[in-house]
Amino acid sequence: MNLTVSLPPILLVEDNPMDLDLTLRAFNKKKFSNTINVARDGEEALAWFPRWEAGEPLPAVILLDINLPKLNGLEVLQKLKAHPQFRRIPVVVLTSSREDSDLKAAYDLGVSSYIEKPVSFSKFIEVAEHIELYWCALNERPY
Repeated sequence: MNLTVSLPPILLVEDNPMDLDLTLRAFNKKKFSNTINVARDGEEALAWFPRWEAGEPLPAVILLDINLPKLNGLEVLQKLKAHPQFRRIPVVVLTSSREDSDLKAAYDLGVSSYIEKPVSFSKFIEVAEHIELYWCALNERPY
């Protein structure tokens, strides 16, 4: 009997091609077992709602940039946290924004964590490792 455990995916919401590549390479180097789904703007992130409602697995965590086209990350966060089925999904803001107003707004909207994007690849790998360990392995999901 072959039992395979399906790990929940991670949703990465990132529009910058260089940051997207850096993040995916960092996760690949750490040999993540979770599937990484990508949304390249706020509207693509919200397009996951009907898919999750239809039964696709909810993500273990959403990695959300703030500076996105169409809908910014704070607008995505607000819509996610207002949704009765998805408001418990952990959201980690992973952004280059150092604005105090963005940090406060994200926490006011219910973000789980706020991380400034590292500049170097080695630091990005450390962040990826911590995300995997905490959000994908240790954290208990309420759904």
